[in-house]
Amino acid sequence: MSTIDDHENIQNPDLESSHLPEDPPAFLIPGTTSAVAVEHDTLKYSLLGPSLTKAGQDSVDQQKVSEIIYNASKGSKFFNNEEVRDRNLTERINKILAHKRQLERVDLASDLRRADTYIAELELSRDLTQTVVHIDCDAFYAAVEELDRPELRDVPMAVGQGVLTTCNYHARKFGCRSGMARFVAMKLCPHLICLPLNFDKYTSKAEEVRAVLAIYDPRFESASIDEAYLNITEYCKQHRMGPDEVVFQLRAEVHEKTKITVSAGIAPNAKLAKIASNRNKPNGQFKIASERATIMEFMKNLPTRKVNGIGRVFERELDAIGVKTCGDIYAHRAYLSKLFGEKAFQFLMQCYLGLGRTKIQPAEEYERKSVGTESTFREMSGKTELREKLRHIAEELEKDLERTQYKGRTLVLKIKLHTYEVLTRQTSPPKAIYSADDLYKYSLPILSKLEKELPNMKLRLMGLRVTHIVSTKKGGIDFFGLNRRVDMPGGRPPLPKTGNTAKADDGEWEVWPEAEFEQAARQEREDEMNELEALSQELQEQKVPDTAIVSAEMVSRPLRKALSPTRGEFIEETEELWDCPICLFPQIAEDRSFNAHVDFCLSRQTIKDAVKSTSSPQTPTQSLPRTQPSKLIPTKRKRGRPRGENVSLESRVTKRKSFFS
Repeated sequence: MSTIDDHENIQNPDLESSHLPEDPPAFLIPGTTSAVAVEHDTLKYSLLGPSLTKAGQDSVDQQKVSEIIYNASKGSKFFNNEEVRDRNLTERINKILAHKRQLERVDLASDLRRADTYIAELELSRDLTQTVVHIDCDAFYAAVEELDRPELRDVPMAVGQGVLTTCNYHARKFGCRSGMARFVAMKLCPHLICLPLNFDKYTSKAEEVRAVLAIYDPRFESASIDEAYLNITEYCKQHRMGPDEVVFQLRAEVHEKTKITVSAGIAPNAKLAKIASNRNKPNGQFKIASERATIMEFMKNLPTRKVNGIGRVFERELDAIGVKTCGDIYAHRAYLSKLFGEKAFQFLMQCYLGLGRTKIQPAEEYERKSVGTESTFREMSGKTELREKLRHIAEELEKDLERTQYKGRTLVLKIKLHTYEVLTRQTSPPKAIYSADDLYKYSLPILSKLEKELPNMKLRLMGLRVTHIVSTKKGGIDFFGLNRRVDMPGGRPPLPKTGNTAKADDGEWEVWPEAEFEQAARQEREDEMNELEALSQELQEQKVPDTAIVSAEMVSRPLRKALSPTRGEFIEETEELWDCPICLFPQIAEDRSFNAHVDFCLSRQTIKDAVKSTSSPQTPTQSLPRTQPSKLIPTKRKRGRPRGENVSLESRVTKRKSFFS
């Protein structure tokens, strides 16, 4: 059996080694004996922020950091909102534990067999033939700034004004980290130097790094401005080099050409590579051997929080039922789908096995689900001001839709109140829209209704998003929707649907639900940054803090979903829909009803009209005539029959008959 040996962990000997702590601070973890005695421990742990596991903080007294953050923000609207979230999450966890106690009294033999069957099916999909690399630039924004100001390399410095976006490793020794409010960081490190953001400079340097990456994998995948995935399998074969040697050469070339350092993780799939890249930061690399035994041993003691897609909320929920490491998942496999939902069960099983996607492709080739924009600002009220802001956001969204060449059938308005309460409302216009006039026209009634529901409404954020998008690019019709339908080869029974599938080049199917969890984790970090930015503005304005605590009853359903974005509620509303290739209406992702609908649409006249419509010039707002979408599909998407409609398939088909005849 191969192990993860020292020779697989290559690091620059001239730079200080910085290893991640294997576990979050035990004094704060819910469920530990010491956590019970300290007031607000779960809240203090949450206030440590999403970057707790960042490299360079192994010697930091996290208890001291949490006390400083707690006392510095206490009494602010941000603190009050976080307190309500923590209380609601605690209530949710209590319900989860009560449900688990009920399940322990029933026979779960069938659930256990189903879980074991799924694990066996997942093992059949394990691919150890690929070599995936995750590249992560070390303290990227700070490193770029230090190129212009070398004197900052040996002092604590950070980039960001209201909220820190990056800290160098000297600042991290004091507990400073990305996603931390600047005024808190200054209490931890009074001599911290903070520089303003300069995105033009960072984008230019990122392009230099990407030019080097393209040499090793022309189809590398940018995960963010300072992260990327590569598949170096072919490069290793062509140049007869081992993965360690190739990655060491790549890192040296990046440093030579860009003057910044990068760290790398080498593994058989993207999930493991992402975890591994954090192991030997800065300027190091870590390899997980392509052997099942090695991977299982690596995952066994890995804290769940180290997995991309498991944030603070999910971590607390898993910890409450006894899942602290990925190795603990197996013992609880019979309970997971009933406690957290089917997709969470599938995701966690793949975490336990150390499985992930092996296909790497340019980010722009992934199917887009929505297009949106939002803006954070200081407290705003008044009908005129809010309408001007809504109009501005509609114009910005129109630019994004023109750039991406999409229009949407569903329009979503998102607002954040001055109490940090988040509300979302949506509507289905009679046609797919993309123009600023239409975006404003159909979102204005939503805003007006919210103003009536919430008199004297004060906002900190407003955003618009279109979903169920339709491409405005010219092209032929994919009559049979082959790019959307998934059939397992070889007659094998399909794995449970995950809502996120991608076809590999060799004809096999990869089925990974991790994209939704990773997106939820990103959204959690973005929301945290927005809220901390608003908190900084609140303190800069030197206003008297509003110490009124928001009651649990005031927290809206969207806010409750934000507490647990990777569980049942959220997933139910983001279930996969299949667009009918003829009428373009989204249909429930269920084979029988979808095929019946397509059969009905495939009449001679329908095809003739569709081809004629495609071949004739159209403006972006023109489309095939259609009835009101909201009458055909439910607002809340779920697998199976829409809620509240107890009608047969024949009845639903008959409803559409007038449109096609």
